[in-house]
Amino acid sequence: MPVSRRNKRAQGKPFTRISPQRGTNMKQIVKRILGTIPVLIGVILLIFIMLRVVPGDAVTTLLGEHVNQETIDRLTKSMNLDKPMMEQFFTYLGGLLRGDMGQSYKYNRSVTSMIMEAFPYTVQLAVMAAVFAWVMGMILGVIAAIRQNHLLDHLFMGLALFGVSMPIFMTSLLLQYLLAFKWKVLPLTSDGTLVSMILPAIALGWNSAGSVARITRSSLLEAMQADYIDTAKAKGLMGGKVIVFHALKNSMLPVITMMALQLSSMLSGAVITESIFAIPGIGRLATSAISNRDMPVLQGTVIFTTVIVIAGNLLADVLYSVLDPRIRKGA
Repeated sequence: MPVSRRNKRAQGKPFTRISPQRGTNMKQIVKRILGTIPVLIGVILLIFIMLRVVPGDAVTTLLGEHVNQETIDRLTKSMNLDKPMMEQFFTYLGGLLRGDMGQSYKYNRSVTSMIMEAFPYTVQLAVMAAVFAWVMGMILGVIAAIRQNHLLDHLFMGLALFGVSMPIFMTSLLLQYLLAFKWKVLPLTSDGTLVSMILPAIALGWNSAGSVARITRSSLLEAMQADYIDTAKAKGLMGGKVIVFHALKNSMLPVITMMALQLSSMLSGAVITESIFAIPGIGRLATSAISNRDMPVLQGTVIFTTVIVIAGNLLADVLYSVLDPRIRKGA
């Protein structure tokens, strides 16, 4: 009996068909990535112009006041500051495309290498702060939701509100006084060891922990009112299993999205924490560049942190579309 063409195809090597929905998601991700390019160029241009119109002169800061004009002109020319602003901008933009952020005025070193040396300290601080914020925030939020309108609920939400409303520098100074000065539990400043990073990580993550606790509580309470929770209880599931495997699982979407945004903000917003605890990260590098009028270093740190924030927002969008079936289906 002759084998049909369809059966021959079925007997051969099976082929995989790409899901149209997966292709649509990839197109959306690529579209968002391309959409960030004009934003990044605009940020670079804005920072470049702002650093050159603010009062002060990098050459005068480096040489001092009692220097003859010939020396000032020679250094200005060597730093390419005698060229028109737009020519300086396109020269700098061309260097960025090659991975070159320029040379530091103060230290005569590559800005890229200085940022790469400082970045691991910032990453360590941000990751430790994020772990503290997520674990503490989710525990407080879940307990507060389970014990709604009870003493623990009011206590934990009060702590969360305290963490959200209190500035980071006040939290840092308070923790330094209690844990370092009075009780002598942790080191006052960081020396690069893991133990010395615990105190600044708590200070940096305290605010985020309050936000995670509040949104975990509200999302979990909303999920516990859904019909599938009543169905799970009617099937005889215990309260703990219902909360963990049903309510908590379905309430994690906004929490996870916030976590992605928080991690990028911690990587880019640790300036105050790094300054207080003497951590040689990107934030401290930026504050040093401001005081020294070191424009290439300041530009490099701002652009680098901008890229991190954009990447964090993109990651949050991707996670949202991956975790929510309604978005994947275009609902």
